[in-house]
Amino acid sequence: MVDAWYKRWGKGIIVNFTPLVVFAYSVLLLTSAEDLGCTPGFQQKVFHIDQPAEFIEDQAILNLTFSDCKGNDKLHYEVSSPYFKVNNDGSLVALRNVTAVGKTLFVHARTRHAEDMAELMIVGGKDIQGSSQDIFKFARTSPVPRQKRSIVVSPILIPENQRQPFPRDVGKVVDSDRPEGSKFRLTGKGVDQEPKGIFRINENTGSVSVTRSLDREMIAAYQLFVETIDVNGKTLEGPVPLEVIVIDQNDNRPIFREGPYVGHVMEGSPTGTTVMRITAFDADDPATDNALLRYNIRQQTPDRPSPNMFYIDPEKGDIVTVVSPALLDRETLENPKYELIIEAQDMAGLDVGLTGTATATIMIDDKNDHSPKFTKKEFQATVEEGAVGVIVNLTVEDKDDPATGAWRAAYTIINGNPGQSFEIHTNPQSNEGMLSVVKPLDYEISAFHTLLIKVENEDPLVPEVSYGPSSTATVHITVLDVNEGPVFYPDPMMVTKQENISVGSVLLTVNATDPDSLQHQTIRYSIYKDPAGWLNINPINGTVDTMAVLDRESPFVHNSVYTALFLAIDSGNPPATGTGTLLITLEDVNDNAPFIYPTVAEVCDDAKNLSVVILGASDKDLHPNTDPFKFEIHKQTVPDKVWKISKINNTHALVSLLQNLNKANYHLPIMVTDSGKPPMTNITDLRVQVCSCKNSKVDCNAAGAPHFSTTAVLLLSLFSLARKLTKAQCVHSTKTTSPEPLFSHMSFPKNLSKRKHSFFSFCLYNRECYL
Repeated sequence: MVDAWYKRWGKGIIVNFTPLVVFAYSVLLLTSAEDLGCTPGFQQKVFHIDQPAEFIEDQAILNLTFSDCKGNDKLHYEVSSPYFKVNNDGSLVALRNVTAVGKTLFVHARTRHAEDMAELMIVGGKDIQGSSQDIFKFARTSPVPRQKRSIVVSPILIPENQRQPFPRDVGKVVDSDRPEGSKFRLTGKGVDQEPKGIFRINENTGSVSVTRSLDREMIAAYQLFVETIDVNGKTLEGPVPLEVIVIDQNDNRPIFREGPYVGHVMEGSPTGTTVMRITAFDADDPATDNALLRYNIRQQTPDRPSPNMFYIDPEKGDIVTVVSPALLDRETLENPKYELIIEAQDMAGLDVGLTGTATATIMIDDKNDHSPKFTKKEFQATVEEGAVGVIVNLTVEDKDDPATGAWRAAYTIINGNPGQSFEIHTNPQSNEGMLSVVKPLDYEISAFHTLLIKVENEDPLVPEVSYGPSSTATVHITVLDVNEGPVFYPDPMMVTKQENISVGSVLLTVNATDPDSLQHQTIRYSIYKDPAGWLNINPINGTVDTMAVLDRESPFVHNSVYTALFLAIDSGNPPATGTGTLLITLEDVNDNAPFIYPTVAEVCDDAKNLSVVILGASDKDLHPNTDPFKFEIHKQTVPDKVWKISKINNTHALVSLLQNLNKANYHLPIMVTDSGKPPMTNITDLRVQVCSCKNSKVDCNAAGAPHFSTTAVLLLSLFSLARKLTKAQCVHSTKTTSPEPLFSHMSFPKNLSKRKHSFFSFCLYNRECYL
């Protein structure tokens, strides 16, 4: 009897009891009051017991009287404390000597027709953690001091899932001092609050009834309030709390909510290794056997090598291995994946319990207990000299799981590769070792190579396994001879010569050798690229000479270097060709005369300043075959002392008039000579237009020549001069000082009188010349 209470109302819970109060609780369930003179339930609902020094085992404490008005067939008692029981005659006794039980003890009696609860108050008892309110899910939020009152209510216990008919009486409220004409009123959640209409009270008799079936998993307890009111609805007494507890029925199956369930265990694991934990949920009252689950394995697939590879803890749900490590070998198993049908059953696994199932998948994980082995001890490969790429695939076998590092191979060349000409990589799909040539091989140096290759796994082997002779292999490589092209030495070939050397001059003799030294081939030479067509090569001995004049100023010469390409062709079958580069550095000679600019100038016929133009000179040659230049007037076609040319600097000179001339076109031969040895001279006609400059208008039409502005010509000449003036040739100035005009003696045309003459001035500013 005590065991039944212990299982039903909370395993291991020590009940804490309420303070001692003198009032009675009456609970009436499933009553069919055929005998109106009999009231089912305990005849006395509240008892008071002084706390003794010790409750003695099997000594009667008090007698309880219960009647269901039907003969008490199969009467069953349950006590809220596991230390007490009620005998069939109603006597309450201790199961062993007990010194403290708390302040309250509850006794629950039931038959097929009725059930009720009596309260035993222990005077002087001590509080013990865990109260009867917890056990019965009473919804009190704070203790309410009991007061003497005429309304007497007892907690109502109603089993869930009751069937028709409804409504049915479930309890009764008693008011011994209720005034005549007063009525009972019931309020609270389930009456006038949602969900409304579940409970109601007979306003005259105080009988409480339920109108429909209840579901404990939706609402486990209801807090109602009873009061008495007069004919006007005014409260006379109350409200008094009335608790309705819904008694759990086993109406929910266990459910596995956390799937899918997948566990892993390493092959060779010791017997008893925990694989995983799988638990189910039951919505029924966890304080009862309705939610007390037990687990078992219903089916194992596959069932080899043993139909009982695993065991599940019936209470915790832990799945463990039960076979020897030798049987748990992934390489010998038919399938390294097992599926278990796990069943959870409530009512502590009794046959009357409800069940739920789930599938647990267990994977036997691989460990590196097999070393990789070459399929052959020796491999053969051939490769042409000069070629690169994969030359052979080395095959291995490994019994471990291909999806793991215990199977994946790692190859190493441990001997025969001093020049690092070979590399080996793993093919991730086939696990083969791909041996490659990464540096071209030379047949003439070595026609054969022998490599020693080692294979290991990415993951380390287990301690009891090691790599053996089968984990190494030898690779024999044969290099095939091919006809290689001749090689020029040096490449590029460089030579320095003066430009304008005589045609037929020998520049150099090129040299190419054939790498195929064992074939004794001959080499012939030819020109591949000669942009200017200046060169010739002897096809037999490779002597290169000139067949035209070399010109440093040619557009085919860049930075004084001329580039040509030659071919060397061997006598192989088929012939092989090599290419060599010749760089000819050309030294400058004075073979270009200087020239002047500009060649046209204008001047006003009445100019006060008779300066005509500033001339510049340039030369294609290099220093010292260029400036300083010498400027002269070659011939005077007009009377002497009309034209004058004056040196400004090494590259510029000023042409001026000594007197005004009539409007006309004049041709003045200017002779300019460079500084080369021997020097070169050039004579160029300077065309000077003398124009009419009146009213700020320049008219050169009468001069019979195209119109050019004197200002524009002067400006161009001055700008050219400015770019070549050196610091010594410019007037020094600073950022805070105005530059001193250069050529301040010059008289510009009248039509420029309103312009700023300083526009034509030069100065040196921060090492630059400005216009």
